[in-house]
Amino acid sequence: MTKILSTLILAALILVGCESVSSESKDTADSRSQQLQLFEDGNYAMFMHFGLYSKLEGVWKGKTYRGNAEWIMNGNQAGIPYEEYMAEADTFNPCEFDADAIAQMAKDAGMKYIVITSKHHEGYAMFGSDACDFNIRDCSAVKRDLIGELAAACHEKGIGIGFYYSQFQDWTAPGGGGGGPETDASGRKVTFDEYFRTKCVPQVNEITTKYGDIELIWFDTPGDMDIKYSKELVDLVHKNQPGCLVSSRVGNGMGDYETYGDMEIPVANIDGLWEGIDVMQVGWGFSVEDAEWKSPEYVLRNLLSTVARGGTFMMNVGPDHLGRIPEPAKESLLKAGEWIKRYPMAVYGAGASPWGHALQWGDAVTHGDMLYLLVYEWPTDGTLEVPGIRNGIKRARIWGGSKLKFHNESGITVLDIPGTAPDSPVSVI
Repeated sequence: MTKILSTLILAALILVGCESVSSESKDTADSRSQQLQLFEDGNYAMFMHFGLYSKLEGVWKGKTYRGNAEWIMNGNQAGIPYEEYMAEADTFNPCEFDADAIAQMAKDAGMKYIVITSKHHEGYAMFGSDACDFNIRDCSAVKRDLIGELAAACHEKGIGIGFYYSQFQDWTAPGGGGGGPETDASGRKVTFDEYFRTKCVPQVNEITTKYGDIELIWFDTPGDMDIKYSKELVDLVHKNQPGCLVSSRVGNGMGDYETYGDMEIPVANIDGLWEGIDVMQVGWGFSVEDAEWKSPEYVLRNLLSTVARGGTFMMNVGPDHLGRIPEPAKESLLKAGEWIKRYPMAVYGAGASPWGHALQWGDAVTHGDMLYLLVYEWPTDGTLEVPGIRNGIKRARIWGGSKLKFHNESGITVLDIPGTAPDSPVSVI
């Protein structure tokens, strides 16, 4: 992998006034729910794709399927018959899933909440469901409610918890969208509406009532669901969890915030509540053959660039068949977390770039009357040119260190910076 960041600097400039570089003002904390505050100001979370597909780790009958390991059952991957796939659950044994360790790792990495798959497109629930026995409590070798364990650990450690739920696609339940069986065991044809009433709604009710306060429900792939289904799910979540946010992927233009495209950072600022999502491997579920782990530099740049565009960032990890977070993912996230602990103002509560887009040398975020310049390439000539600042600058300095001299040249602010980076892997001014 090419080195994405040769260096990264944060330049903090205290501005006189806020005419051209002030960030959009936010409502006061006491007028918002705790969940909304966490989403808006936390700006960083862990996504976790974990399901029955994790047992296979991207391999079926000796053949490796690269890409999205969580889709291995689908016809676009191995095309596993649903009866064969469901039989795999009997020996699924993620016995090393340690909810306390995972929650602590996320916290140490600087993440403010975790969103974990409660049911993916395969239809297998990672919690104890009374609505369908195809779940990890009733149909596995481990027979534990791992969602409940993680929710309890997050509550104990003071970080948030949210749940992903695939509301339309269900490849193993009769009537499920996206290619689920058309008939039940007796041969009776089952409609999507019946699936929705007997499995989807009851399970969403379960995950929003059994595990205490939750931050958000992350629905996915609404397909051609009628708006009445989307509305019913949104209303159910808000009824059970009044402060809980609902992702836009519930479908039909509904939801409390927008989820941007997978592994994509917008080129221009986006107004309103939105998030960007990315992966530590190529796909979302763990693949034993995928060694393309993201570096700490990659994690930091994508986090900071998403915040600079006005969004919140979720980085995905996929536990292996035993329920362990892979070491390469853990190492990168914890290394990035060390940087965040040194420079939290660049992430938590940070506002979008006043320029509205990336700059030639990097990006920017704001915090009150402070402007932080995110320089992804350290200039070799000892100067950093900042265009278009009409406000007076009171002070510029290395963060925690000495002041920097600066002057104006034809509307360009020129900062005199050190010849070598003062920190690694990310330098901060």
